[in-house]
Amino acid sequence: MEFGVNLSFAIKRWVEPDAWAELVSRKLGVRLVQFTYDLLDPWWPDSSRNTMAARVRRAAEEWGIEIESAFSGLANYCFDGLLHPEAEGRSASREWWKRAFDVAASVGAKASGGPLGGMSVADAADPKRSAQRYSDLLEAVAELTLAAKQAGLERIQVECTPLARELPHTVEQSKRFLADLETSCAVPVKLLVDVGHALYQPLYGPNARMPEWLNGLGRSIGAFHLQNTDFQSDSHWGWPDKRGLFDVLNFAAEVRAAGLEDVPAFLEIIYPFEVSDEFVLNSITSSVIHCRREYAGEPVG
Repeated sequence: MEFGVNLSFAIKRWVEPDAWAELVSRKLGVRLVQFTYDLLDPWWPDSSRNTMAARVRRAAEEWGIEIESAFSGLANYCFDGLLHPEAEGRSASREWWKRAFDVAASVGAKASGGPLGGMSVADAADPKRSAQRYSDLLEAVAELTLAAKQAGLERIQVECTPLARELPHTVEQSKRFLADLETSCAVPVKLLVDVGHALYQPLYGPNARMPEWLNGLGRSIGAFHLQNTDFQSDSHWGWPDKRGLFDVLNFAAEVRAAGLEDVPAFLEIIYPFEVSDEFVLNSITSSVIHCRREYAGEPVG
């Protein structure tokens, strides 16, 4: 069972590559990470961006860390992305992703991805416009797979989100999305399934269960995000947390039953910026210990 950490915990705290790399390697005992563009914005000027990406890659190599993929973080998720209602907005999002792929390749990642975007209220309410946004999305992703290939990446990872105005947000919609892309992609498009998204009861109902996603999507899943949640919010809490209800050990059994034990799972905890650094360090440490033991079966802590 491959287990790693998304570097979301490090933003605005352990920003220097050597700082987070030492923390991940020495304190957390983890070798697999998912880089976040919240640490290095693809929009930054090329010269600065390339210099900083080289530092990231060098720090990872020096500390024996594999950057498996690079993922959009909080900042980019605030925008409508490839589903923006205006053509200029969609075009800007395509350019952001192309620059993101260059960053991913520069830091040594094999893949890049994240949520693709969200429709406006007006577009989502109009069947004709929502159908056009979906068509636009397919065209954009096909184009971006070519850019990913040119950057040297192996695949794109699309995150399923728990919002009805975002695509894809259901198992069936995800399957249709991949089927509609099947003949037009230069590199494979895989799905990233976040357990907190998949079990979000306000959208999917009180009987939402992970096997529906695992068995329904199967080998289309390229990675998981782990978080502790109460199933009523996209919580991104750690362990221990009395509010959280997610059972990592049971999820590991479900993943094995679905034959997906080789799919990497990344712990993704998002901390409020105002909490203390000490709290974050203690929380990410205890959360990693919990997941290494319960998910990866490692004898730690």
